[in-house]
This record gives sequence, structure tokens and C-alpha cells, in this order.
Amino acid sequence: MNLRLDKATIADAQIIFDMQVKAFLPLLEKYQDFDTSPANESIDRVIKRINYPAGGFYKILHDDVLVGAVCVYWKEKTQFWISPMFILPEHQGLGFAQKAIQLIEQHFPQATTWELRTLLEERRNCHLYEKMGYKQSGETKRLNERTTLVGYKKIVNNEMYI
Repeated sequence: MNLRLDKATIADAQIIFDMQVKAFLPLLEKYQDFDTSPANESIDRVIKRINYPAGGFYKILHDDVLVGAVCVYWKEKTQFWISPMFILPEHQGLGFAQKAIQLIEQHFPQATTWELRTLLEERRNCHLYEKMGYKQSGETKRLNERTTLVGYKKIVNNEMYI
């Protein structure tokens, strides 16, 4: 699979914003989580993520076609977060998210933990993260009567960086 990650710049902000809205809009419509859905964020939030000094947005490209994006940031030198990550609907189900997670984890070999959150009701997302070695952290937050946010964590055995 010819998938790569390229770090986004300010010039990419509008396209990432448009893709993020398109990718998350079906979930926003389904769960009505207006306060937390990436589909309901402003472009300013995307720009802040691109410019964040302890992280950044990465474009996910397949054969030079932009299919999604993943934002990564770190709380400490070895504690990393993925938020948000998305693949455009027309490119979902092709293994791109799985490969993107592998690539982002390889890009930051110093990470000893990876964390993320997803909607508990989205079983495909939960299955993906569990298949990638993430385990539910026990952290949950009821967003509304339709959905719950659930935390996932992956501990990396990387003796070199512990």
C-alpha cells in the first residue's frame, strides 16, 4: 500500500478543515454532539492544531491523493495523543486508517504511550483501535443521550526510550 504522511502547513488549513467536516458530518448528524464533534469546529481550531508547537496535523496520502488527516500532539516527551484522525468516507474500509496509525507511531519512536478517544457506539472505530493494540482506558464521558466518548490507550514497550 502506497500510503504516506506529510506534515500539514497553513496552506493546507482550508482543505483539512473541509475534509474534517465531510468526514465527521455523518456522525454529527447521527449523534447530535454539537459541542464536541470535529464537524462543528472552526477553521481556527484546525489552524491552531497545524501550528501547535508540541504536535501537528499530518495529511494522509494514498498515491498522492489526499484521503484523510491525523493530528498528533504530546503532553510530555513520551506521552502522545491522536486527535482527531479521519479518512474521507469514499476512502474508508480500505485499510488507510490502520496504515496511518502504523506510520504515525513509527514517526514518533520515542512514544511510550499513545492515547485517543472515540465514540463508544462506533464499533468499527473501536474495533480498529483494539486491533492496533489500544485498550479501553476506563475513561468515559457521556456526551448526550445518544453517545459516549471512550478513551483508549496503548503502552509501547520501547526499552530504548523508557
